[in-house]
Amino acid sequence: MEEDQEDPTRRPEQPGPNEMRNPLVRHEIQRASVWIGLAVGVILLWYLAQPILLILAGIVVAAMFDGGVRLLGRVLPIPRGWRLAIVVLAVVGFLVWTVMLAGSQLADQAGQLQSTFTKQFGVAADWAQQRGLAPRNLNFEAVGSQLMGSLGRITAAVGTLVGGISAVIIIFVLGIFFAIEPRLYEHGAAWMLPMQQREHFYGTMQRMGRTLRRLMFGRLIGMAVEGFGTWLLLWAGGVPMAALLGLLTGLLAFIPNIGAIVSGVLIIVVGFSAGTETGIWAIGVYLAVQIIDGYVIVPMVAKRTVDLAPALVLGAQVLFGALFGIMGLALADPIVAMIKIALERNAKLGAKQERTRKVERQMRKRADPDSPDPGPPLPG
Repeated sequence: MEEDQEDPTRRPEQPGPNEMRNPLVRHEIQRASVWIGLAVGVILLWYLAQPILLILAGIVVAAMFDGGVRLLGRVLPIPRGWRLAIVVLAVVGFLVWTVMLAGSQLADQAGQLQSTFTKQFGVAADWAQQRGLAPRNLNFEAVGSQLMGSLGRITAAVGTLVGGISAVIIIFVLGIFFAIEPRLYEHGAAWMLPMQQREHFYGTMQRMGRTLRRLMFGRLIGMAVEGFGTWLLLWAGGVPMAALLGLLTGLLAFIPNIGAIVSGVLIIVVGFSAGTETGIWAIGVYLAVQIIDGYVIVPMVAKRTVDLAPALVLGAQVLFGALFGIMGLALADPIVAMIKIALERNAKLGAKQERTRKVERQMRKRADPDSPDPGPPLPG
């Protein structure tokens, strides 16, 4: 059989457009994979928002546990595991005491709160209709009932009662695991990063942890002051449901700005249900507690933590609340604080790298004055 003779005029074979050897094809595939990965990441983030928020809530709880462990270590020099056990048992004991001793009383007062709010809303509506401030054909009592029902359905953001309890348990357990050995998860996340970025990552995580501990410590102090202060002052003034209002005020204090408004409305409405003088006392109690929290506790905490603009926090709460419900509303402040720290750290790293490149260019220029200046590196 005659062998094929190579044609000297035939042009050498080049990789086709569908072959990975083509640099243009590889470049376009890389660009497409980036955009496809970004789109897939956004979709996954949207569908997995609630589990991600549960994990973030676990990190926030772990920061609280870690802060308690560190604080306890100043007065009790025992191993970290024992200090963490003491903190967890103290939290569990407080929750059990609240449910066992005050649960029935708070449940009764919760039913009274809804009827009282609806009735007082109707009284305010009648006053507005008599003075021409509202249309007379509008049933304000039904509106108030629907509004109170909406407030009662806030907890439905995490599902049914069983789902809500399950979410709380998951957050609590995640917080314990994160607090037991935080370095384990930190090193696991850093392992997925390039070697040259790990030191920066560790520094950022350390700064985030310190800020989150201080932020949550200040938040807990504010919750305790507002809750116990409101309860004691309302009880002293004869305001009905003082225990429930104090508990709600303390819990809502975890959500800055919005929580204070909601608790203030409830306190004033219940106060006026017992009479004008009691209502005025309730207004004074609310203002006194908020002034102490806003002008004493919050500034002290702000000096030791990240400085967040009130409008930024409020805007984040509105956005996260609309997207993710009550859990997003509660976690808006810690998330914004961590994002701000990450952006500040990246900005400082970029400025440091730019100074390093500038010094290197100056040294090359001194060593060889005739060498051209390469200028700043191109993006990518």
